[in-house]
Amino acid sequence: MTGNGSTGSTTDAVADSVGAPGVEENLRSVTGVVVGDDGSAASRDAVLWAAEDAARRGAPLHVVRCWQMTTAPQPGSWKVGYIPPLEDWEQAVIRELDAAWASLRDRVPELRLHAVHGRPGRVLVEASRDADLVVVGSRGHGRLADLVLGSVATDVAREAQCPVVIVRPRTDRPGEDDATRAG
Repeated sequence: MTGNGSTGSTTDAVADSVGAPGVEENLRSVTGVVVGDDGSAASRDAVLWAAEDAARRGAPLHVVRCWQMTTAPQPGSWKVGYIPPLEDWEQAVIRELDAAWASLRDRVPELRLHAVHGRPGRVLVEASRDADLVVVGSRGHGRLADLVLGSVATDVAREAQCPVVIVRPRTDRPGEDDATRAG
């Protein structure tokens, strides 16, 4: 079975779900503090920094996780031979974000979690058009994590249309050395 309930190939299932109307693929008209979260330790530090800043400003906090089917957690509807619709993948990402950041609801005036199907650099730069501030970690899970500044941080710093804060990883985590923080 494919995502639309008919029989067909895996390619048909993916094609049927591309551009699905319920899947967020852009992040426009967001005001307040926008922060990218890829699940890495660096992005965790960035989210916590952004939450403190949003609380000081009295501004909404938008936590953004960009995803693709290869990076999203497996949805509950997934089965061998069945590719769930993109909405199911998006909801799996939202559940993961909510589990990670629900505790921030008491610390910021407004918390919005966004699972955006797209490339993080493009999405965060687009969000910068109306945001007060964009916050990113200095490096994340990408292939270039060993570099001083990650590609998403570089893209956002170069192209954003609002102020950008790049948060470096904390160095005070117990039992964590430079090799552990590099990823």
